[in-house]
Amino acid sequence: MAKVGINIATGSLQKEELIVGIDLGTTNSLVAFINSNQEPYALNDMDGFTIVPSIVHFTAAGEVIVGNEAKKHLIEDPQNTVYSVKRLLGKSFSDLKNIQQYFGYKILDQETEGLIKIRIRDKYYTAIEISALILKELKARAEHYLKTPVKRAVITVPAYFNDSQRQATRDAGKLAGLDVLRIVNEPTAASLAYGLGLDKNEHQVLAVYDLGGGTFDISILNLHEGIFEVLSTNGDTFLGGDDFDKAIVNYWIFENKKNLDEVLEDKSLSQWLRLKAEEIKKRLSFEENIVLQENGWQLNLTQSKFNELILPFVDRSIRCCEKALADSGLSLTEINNVVFVGGSTRTPLVKQQVKNFFKGTILFDNLNPDEVVALGAAIEADILAGNRSDILLLDVTPLSLGIETLGGLMDTLIPRNSKIPTKAARQYTTSIDGQSNIKITVFQGERDLVSENRKLATFELKGVPAMPAGLPKVEVGFLLNADGILTVMAKELRSGVSQAIEVKPQYGLTDNEVEKMLMDSLENAQKDVETRMVVEAITEAKQLVYLTERFLEKNSEMLRSDEMEGTRQKIENLASALATNEKDAILHHHEALNEFTAPFAERVMDKAIAIAMKGKKI
Repeated sequence: MAKVGINIATGSLQKEELIVGIDLGTTNSLVAFINSNQEPYALNDMDGFTIVPSIVHFTAAGEVIVGNEAKKHLIEDPQNTVYSVKRLLGKSFSDLKNIQQYFGYKILDQETEGLIKIRIRDKYYTAIEISALILKELKARAEHYLKTPVKRAVITVPAYFNDSQRQATRDAGKLAGLDVLRIVNEPTAASLAYGLGLDKNEHQVLAVYDLGGGTFDISILNLHEGIFEVLSTNGDTFLGGDDFDKAIVNYWIFENKKNLDEVLEDKSLSQWLRLKAEEIKKRLSFEENIVLQENGWQLNLTQSKFNELILPFVDRSIRCCEKALADSGLSLTEINNVVFVGGSTRTPLVKQQVKNFFKGTILFDNLNPDEVVALGAAIEADILAGNRSDILLLDVTPLSLGIETLGGLMDTLIPRNSKIPTKAARQYTTSIDGQSNIKITVFQGERDLVSENRKLATFELKGVPAMPAGLPKVEVGFLLNADGILTVMAKELRSGVSQAIEVKPQYGLTDNEVEKMLMDSLENAQKDVETRMVVEAITEAKQLVYLTERFLEKNSEMLRSDEMEGTRQKIENLASALATNEKDAILHHHEALNEFTAPFAERVMDKAIAIAMKGKKI
């Protein structure tokens, strides 16, 4: 078994270890490393492309295509081509139900708070699995270029990503065969790429303006003694270059006297127009007027008309900047520098509007805005490799800390390599009606099943008032202090019942044992994820059966006989699928039960509300 050259005290690796920096983006992704000149460098492929479109296509034959080749299938096969998967990481269906129409592929409605599933033909995938396919492509590209195995990486995420989204990113990296040493905020990485933060005596306030293809983020950072403190963030998860493209397409539809709905319903035509709009948009950064006729369409556009079309979107980004500035408690005069990130910041109008808002500041825009985050991630990787003696590495926790959830799964609250002291909290609920005692078991390790990890402590939260399943809100909090002492707190938020315990996570573990646990997690990543997917599918299906049976008992008088009979048949089908332990079969019958019951469940709910509100005034 190969050994991991890791310093347990600091989390740094031996200098001969190669670590890459990865920008896993909503629209595009790329990988960078520190070259022989000690400079960050974005890797390119044989055609000279550094960026890989974050798109995955599944062919009818079961082949998986990632990147530029997958992008071509957006036109003729959008339902089997997954894009913008980063928006789905760490999200449940309830987080996305109002924006499902944005996606050309099917997202499974499970009516649970579990992570969403994506249906591609007769198979079901999580956002973690799709993201892992993109990361595998980046890993393969890096190995081809560097002619050496790449096993370790630093991956960037938006500053606003919560614990669940960060852990999902880590899991995607592990599934791709990467040991994710650290998750770094994108604005921090971009600042590092410009050399900001490498001087420990530096003290300044930065605004990082990040306008990508699908999302916009603005972060205000306080930089002091090499530490980046996020003072405030704001943004819009549906604002970016894609909106510029859509505005152009809508303009062309109007100018060509076409029906908007008919064009948008034709997925192939609308995707072709969108790709042409993207091409014209880029040309307008250097050309004043473009006249083009293709496939019977007049695709004309001037720079002034383009600016008029996108001004509302640019103004939306400036309003986000105003909010972030207000939340930071600072004035414009206290902002020292503005760092540009994202390909859409190349647009002349964007640069001008940002310059007008952050007047008097130094603008950092000379690096490639598509590459700047990955370049910064490579610098962070170089720091972790111990190649920069002038940078202080803070102590980190060597192994992840979490609790056991339904099905014997490990839910990580504090990922390994987190700087300490640190704290994290997450909310859970009950799965059985009237549950008054809740057992909380704390584990340490990197495997998905708690049976493969190290048990640290168990305690019970007693005296929780009896409530229906799903109603209690139990917040579990971890506080890991500078001495490595972990305090675990559990509190039922509705009643205020609470309990706490202290444990010492690393007690009794040798460096070799820690290394073995890390290696086991990487070697078993694929098997662990497959097991987790099956356990989650079974757990969620059992919960749906339980809730559906209760619904039938309570509302039998309001349902037709065919609805009752059909529901019972669907329950039997799901129960039979559960006996097979086949994830895709379980999810298929889970979806069938949900879709069958949704119409009359909504009808019953509407009647119940009408009865409850009868005679009352609003």
